[in-house]
Amino acid sequence: MTNRSYKFRIFPSRSQTTKLENTLELCRELYNAALSERREAWKLERKSISYLDQQNVLPEIKAIREDAAEIHSQVLQDVLRRLDKGFKAFFSRIKKGVKAGFPRFKGKNRDDSFTFAQSGFALKENKLQLSKLGLFKIKWHREIEGKIKTLTITRSATGSMVCLFFG
Repeated sequence: MTNRSYKFRIFPSRSQTTKLENTLELCRELYNAALSERREAWKLERKSISYLDQQNVLPEIKAIREDAAEIHSQVLQDVLRRLDKGFKAFFSRIKKGVKAGFPRFKGKNRDDSFTFAQSGFALKENKLQLSKLGLFKIKWHREIEGKIKTLTITRSATGSMVCLFFG
């Protein structure tokens, strides 16, 4: 079976749009904080921080920040996974001798997507159920075949989209 993905338009209510915006903003804050933590650890102690080190701190962050507790854990873990992927690509380019771009901080409205990996979503009666975000109207324009592996919500100028990845 080949990997494929389908993109569908979702129609969030006003309160759901606010929740989506808050989720995107918190994901951006987490990314920037994790990047800052890695940079400071290296500057001050010459210590490298891994994805697992940062992932293990997520429960403490969720206990301190109420808004972080409103976001599914898979989404927050994926943010840290994206940062780790950026660092691995950076060091890979350095080893190859290619011009390497260090991972950058995300500016406001720069990061327009977040991902549910493996869980936190379900298809119910021609609607999309997202954990801690609610039930979304969706424009189905093709039949879904197979098991959904990941689901990415993207904000664009034309509206909100969902991309379903099959494995």
